[in-house]
Amino acid sequence: MRFDAFSKIISKISLYELPGLEVQLQMAPPYIELLLKQSAELIDKAKLAAVLALFYPGLNGKTYLVFILRQSRIGVHSGQIGFPGGKPEKGDANLQQTAVRETHEEIGVNPEFIELITPMSKLYIPPSNFNVFPYVGITQIQPVFKAQLSEVASIIEISLDDLIHPKYRTSVKVKTADGLSITVPAFNFSGHIVWGATAMILTEIIYLLNLILKK
Repeated sequence: MRFDAFSKIISKISLYELPGLEVQLQMAPPYIELLLKQSAELIDKAKLAAVLALFYPGLNGKTYLVFILRQSRIGVHSGQIGFPGGKPEKGDANLQQTAVRETHEEIGVNPEFIELITPMSKLYIPPSNFNVFPYVGITQIQPVFKAQLSEVASIIEISLDDLIHPKYRTSVKVKTADGLSITVPAFNFSGHIVWGATAMILTEIIYLLNLILKK
């Protein structure tokens, strides 16, 4: 889909009620639902983070969504594909500002060119004890990405057409942070495997996009 058309309808996403965990669990690892129940008392005291699903026009005028491949290092989510984002800092007025600032720091998109469209359902991640607050945003200008190499191994661009196509949903074997090998639902975009919390957030976004694109 061309970005000029997409940018005119994306605001409609905020008109729909967020489906939340009901849809997120479609792409959840098999242990997550149990962990969420076991960790219910920890959620309100969890660490906070904000991420941004940023749509933008690509070279061909089509709509793209940007992801990052995290650097491989010690940490629960190292080496995984995710959205740009991170923890709030003292100067952040709110979590929306956190998401925009982190996007600027990690992939170099100027905050002045980012328009936040809507928040998505927050998601608690038991393995890292984070409450993640996702946001959907757009930039009207094709970004010149610059990876923050201390955090980002590479930048991954996926077209909207691929995002919403069901053929990219699959299941894969992955290793968890504690070394277990498990089979999880995932998106496989030409070898770029999106699973875990990012896949759960993405599937809610796709659910809402399908509602507005079908109208």
